[in-house]
Amino acid sequence: MNIRALTRRTLLACASASALLVATAPTAYAQNKTVLRISSPAVPDDWHAKMWTVFKDTLDKSAPGQFDVQINLNASLFKQGAEPAAMARGNLELASISAFDIAKLVPEFSIFTAGYVIRDPQHQQKVFNGPIGETLFKTVSDKMEVTVLGTAYLGTRQLTLREPRQVKTPDDLKGLKLRMPGSKEWLFLGNALGATATPLAFGEVYLGLKTGTIDAQDNPLTTVRAAKFYEVTQQVVLTQHLVDCLFIAMSNKSWNALNPTQKQAVQAAAQAAVKFNNDNRIKEEAQIMDFFKQQGLKVTTPDVAAFRKAVHEAYAKSDLAQTWPAGLLDRINNTH
Repeated sequence: MNIRALTRRTLLACASASALLVATAPTAYAQNKTVLRISSPAVPDDWHAKMWTVFKDTLDKSAPGQFDVQINLNASLFKQGAEPAAMARGNLELASISAFDIAKLVPEFSIFTAGYVIRDPQHQQKVFNGPIGETLFKTVSDKMEVTVLGTAYLGTRQLTLREPRQVKTPDDLKGLKLRMPGSKEWLFLGNALGATATPLAFGEVYLGLKTGTIDAQDNPLTTVRAAKFYEVTQQVVLTQHLVDCLFIAMSNKSWNALNPTQKQAVQAAAQAAVKFNNDNRIKEEAQIMDFFKQQGLKVTTPDVAAFRKAVHEAYAKSDLAQTWPAGLLDRINNTH
């Protein structure tokens, strides 16, 4: 073999090796990143969907090249309610879970599914960011294999009625078929409000109101607007019965695999996401009443103290309250 042929073969071999290196470099680079899959039932326009983009962008800036954050909305990765089990198994890294999800495995957490316990968004943050939250989140970690990174305000739940009626006290809701999610905690709350709690999937609520299968539903008003329930209801009753939230949670397996610097970056990204969500949702709630009035809905305020008294009495007699640690309700009430 002459020198020219040998040189040509060597150059071709080097070129092939270089091409292979270039082709595989992105894959190798991607494989070096920590994959964080997020599962959420939220629709893209919801603040709870948009907050995950804030989480991703914040993490990309604080820890560039270290994470591959994959956001999956519309329950496209896991159906709503299946996320905690998926995280416990290590099949999912991040999700937003509800107090109702947690209460299934941590019964004492059902105190946050009760009506008129959390007063407002500010009280909510003080409870969960203080010693009460710290203690309960440790129990959540031990029993559910997830680490709570932040508390996102979901909104204050109100009633919307298919047909207008005079509502001042819980007695005025007697016989009203009030749609609630299907868990025992949700149904208890609906009955405690004085109505007849009727389980129905969220996706069926619009048609249920339209056809009269149900007489009313409860949700934060931001959700009522997003789901267009105002098209099939005529009245908003400001019962303010539940200041709701979601918790940004990460599987313990994924959390424990991070080094201290990465943990700090992920925690900070979660807090940035929570702040974005809370600020925007509170701002929207302050402006939303005008929207419903413009749509022709009647907006009324009942005797909230009467509702609070009736709901508290119902819970005090219930099996749910037996799971609450002694003194916890007083500690929550005394958090200012």
